[in-house]
Amino acid sequence: MGYALIRTAAILTLLGLLAAPAFAQTDKPSVRDSAKIQDCIKTRTGHHWNWENCLGVVSNFCAKDEGSMTSRQVMDCIKREQLVWDDILNETFRRLREKLNDAQQTKLREMQRAWIMSRDKSCDFLMDYFDGTMANPMIAECVTRETGRRALYLLGFLNDAEGK
Repeated sequence: MGYALIRTAAILTLLGLLAAPAFAQTDKPSVRDSAKIQDCIKTRTGHHWNWENCLGVVSNFCAKDEGSMTSRQVMDCIKREQLVWDDILNETFRRLREKLNDAQQTKLREMQRAWIMSRDKSCDFLMDYFDGTMANPMIAECVTRETGRRALYLLGFLNDAEGK
């Protein structure tokens, strides 16, 4: 009995290890989704306030038939876009940080931490207000939209720091 239990545990552990990379890969945006948003941003150079028109270019197209989709399918569309904006935000933050002096880097980090708390509290309020399953896609959309806006906000600073 002890051997069978050990063997079962070993098999389950091995299966878990084999599955782990697949789960980790889902946290990367698709190349096509990234290109769609990056192309949108590039075509709106010069007037960064027009960049907000790039919010939703992936999720709105994916969920264009939202009425016939489950909440999970809609949230999957939103998640696709959120992965892109997370990636843009993280890369922009990293590149901007490299352009700043030590004091500015500290303030940038503090600013980002405060923004994350504000975004999360603001978006989580939707669950408190609507208190139901319809709040879940709304929260996902809120987090994606606010992450995109933040990425674009920092991109404006980065472009300025790089003289663009």
